[in-house]
Amino acid sequence: MSLLRNAFSRLHHPVDVIAQCVHSYLAYSLSLRNLEEMMAERGIVVDHSTLHRWVIRLVLLLDKVFRRHKRAVGRRWRMDETTIKIKGQWKYLYRAVDTAGQTIDFLLTAKRDTTATLRFFCKAIRHHGEPEVVTIDKSGANTAAITEINKPKSEKEAITVRQSKYLNNLIEQDHRNIKRRTRPMLIKLHTEGGGLL
Repeated sequence: MSLLRNAFSRLHHPVDVIAQCVHSYLAYSLSLRNLEEMMAERGIVVDHSTLHRWVIRLVLLLDKVFRRHKRAVGRRWRMDETTIKIKGQWKYLYRAVDTAGQTIDFLLTAKRDTTATLRFFCKAIRHHGEPEVVTIDKSGANTAAITEINKPKSEKEAITVRQSKYLNNLIEQDHRNIKRRTRPMLIKLHTEGGGLL
């Protein structure tokens, strides 16, 4: 709650209402307009654009706090990318999970190339340390990025690369959760003409 109080110097709504709205939006497959209606049913008048500002403002702060308290991830990663539509444009969402299915990191990019893949791996390694083994698909960009990371290392220190579509089923199935989360937003966008985060 102190995080919220510091983030919003002039509050027009109680902190617990803001926290509940942001939590509901992030945790469930709701559009901003759905959330606006839910709050109205509870006697709280808040516009969907205000909800959108709260989400944008708090997501980065919450990410910092959650990263501090996040459980250590495994040393064997499964990495893959998928496409999602944001504001009418297709983007690539790079993601990695460990063998327990815990999300390691993610990165949203406009391109699917070696530079984007390298950026993703550098970000993930910076936050969680180097993995022992990375399972990837047959993408040349993924292979090139890991080769680049392994260049200055000896053979013992190098990250082991496994290329197998069957071993990567864990991350492929995990993409379904992302698609399930974003699909209702896209439907709302087309039916209402509303904005998409």
